[in-house]
Amino acid sequence: MNSAVQPQPDASPSKRPESIFTIGTRLEDRLGRTGTIHTPHGDIATPSFVVVGTKATVKAVLPESIKDLGTQSVLANAYHLYLQPGADIVDEAGGLGKFMNWDGPTFTDSGGFQVMSLGVGFKKVLAMEAVGVQSDDVIAKGKERLATVDDEGVTFKSHLDGSKHRFTPEVSMQIQHQLGADIMFAFDELTTLLNTRGYQERSVERTQAWAIRCINEHEKLTAERADKPYQALFGVVQGAQYEDLRRQACRGLESIEGENGYGFDGYGIGGALEKQNLGTIVRWCNEELPEHKPRHMLGISEPDDFFVAIENGADTFDCVNPSRVARNAAIYVRSGRFNINTSRFRRDFTPIDDECDCYTCANYTRAYIHHLFKAKEMLASTLCTIHNERFTVKLVDDIRASIEGGYFHDFKADMLGKFYAKKIQAAQL
Repeated sequence: MNSAVQPQPDASPSKRPESIFTIGTRLEDRLGRTGTIHTPHGDIATPSFVVVGTKATVKAVLPESIKDLGTQSVLANAYHLYLQPGADIVDEAGGLGKFMNWDGPTFTDSGGFQVMSLGVGFKKVLAMEAVGVQSDDVIAKGKERLATVDDEGVTFKSHLDGSKHRFTPEVSMQIQHQLGADIMFAFDELTTLLNTRGYQERSVERTQAWAIRCINEHEKLTAERADKPYQALFGVVQGAQYEDLRRQACRGLESIEGENGYGFDGYGIGGALEKQNLGTIVRWCNEELPEHKPRHMLGISEPDDFFVAIENGADTFDCVNPSRVARNAAIYVRSGRFNINTSRFRRDFTPIDDECDCYTCANYTRAYIHHLFKAKEMLASTLCTIHNERFTVKLVDDIRASIEGGYFHDFKADMLGKFYAKKIQAAQL
């Protein structure tokens, strides 16, 4: 597998580039396109899936293995690295890439997800349907609220030791500059679909105000750290399931300029999204956002979501799901998803997928991996993570190739028809 990354570990410091994105092939009658994001540590061919290494590591997998499976870039979490080992230590090590021995492009998120996940106790899981009683005091059953939001920022209670910490837009920018990722995100407030309309309105206004502060702090830190390569800053679009709020958020972010006259380098489409309306919400945003800048979908990784988001203009994606479910024995293949720790695989001496080119499928059988899970061996998580991440990375790469080759719609119908065939058949019974 050849990665599209073109490592440039000795990238020299530079001023802000005029643009970090080049548009390639457009998808006819849709907002989708291919393109290239240019970073100091290599180009990213888009659409592309960004593998998540929350704490500067993809759980259970070596960075070298991640490179071998074809990913072009990785994303780490600013909040978690702030708590441990500390952004200053990552900075002293030479930045995120050098710290984790990854020479390709890197992303960091802002800590905004933790505003929601720690605040209401849902951790990594967001509901993708607006079903339930709307309440601004929503919290997961049996959980303690670990984050409180005000107009100036967020106060966190550490999930590690209970210590209190204060995040503001300025602090998020300071942390992310120290982490040194090629692309970082403005500090935002992520709401749930169960928050009231009134709260969503206030949250969009708050995220807009925070975005202005992020731009100003970003310009200041870029000047102070002139010996470092330029770090691109993406604004984050909120607004939940409301068209007017999504469009308002996009126009507001696009209008922001710092003292030097520059706006955001790209945009992230965030928030809890109704799955059945995902494509519509993404389209609302991308009809408003400037075409010449990249658009990133935060927290998306299911096959059908990729297709609908890409045809509506999304360029890059990140999600913990491929590795998280792998550690629980859930496997993705062309014919759908299955659990490899069930008894039917005890004597199955075939690869997970005989057409997959990953290290796991080239060297190990379903029976062996089944045994590893039953024996509670750590290698089970490693082998399944390699496969799931390769499946996800390759799927988005194949979607990119289908746009460039002019067969996107045929590929979409074929791939999703096979992947969801069993689910469709079950629904028809």
